Amino acid sequence: MASPLGQAVEFLQDFGFFDVVLPFLLTFTLTFAILEKTQILGTTKVGKKDDQETIPNKNLNAMVSFVFGLLVVATANVVRAINESLPNIVLLVVISVSFLILIGTFIKDPMDFTKKGTPTYGWYIAFIIIMFIGVVLIFLNSIYFIYQGDEVSVLEYAIGYAIKYWSGAVVGSIVILGVLIAGIIIVTKSGGGSKNKGGD
Repeated sequence: MASPLGQAVEFLQDFGFFDVVLPFLLTFTLTFAILEKTQILGTTKVGKKDDQETIPNKNLNAMVSFVFGLLVVATANVVRAINESLPNIVLLVVISVSFLILIGTFIKDPMDFTKKGTPTYGWYIAFIIIMFIGVVLIFLNSIYFIYQGDEVSVLEYAIGYAIKYWSGAVVGSIVILGVLIAGIIIVTKSGGGSKNKGGD
C-alpha cells in the first residue's frame, strides 16, 4: 500500500508537475538569470536625473524567458532529457561531496585541495575533468533518436559504433588525435617548467 506522500508524488506526476511545471520553472529561472547578468536585451534608467540607476530591462528579460520556458515544455524530447539528466547530475554531486568528505579526513586543511603548488592540486584538476566528462555522458545518455526503427540514446549509439568499428579509420583517427593532443600538452607543460627553473 502506497504511503500518502507516495500518492501525492504520483498525483503530481499524473498532473504533469514534473513534465511541465518544473522544466518550465527551471528554464525560465536560468534564462532570466542569464539575461539579467549579461544585459543582452538592454538596460533602463530609474530614479531622478541626479540620482539615476541603470538596471536590466526586466520586462523584456521576463518575456523572453517566459517564451523559452514554453518552448522547452512544448518539446517532449527536451523535457525528457531534462527529467532524465538532472537526477543523475544530482547523484554525481552527492558522489563528489562524499569524495570531498573522504579527502577532508586525510588533509589537515581541506582548502589546500584547490591551491596551486600543493600535492593534491593535480587530483583536484583530474577530479574536475572527471566530473565534466560525467556530466557530458549523462546528457548524451538522455538524448534519444530513432535508429533503424529503435529508440537509442546518443551515448548508446556512440558506444555501439566504437565497438563495431573499433579497428576502423574513424576510431583510429580519434585515438591518434587524442594521443597527439596529450603529447603536446605534456611537452608544453614540461617545457614551461624548465624555462621557469632556468629563469630563477
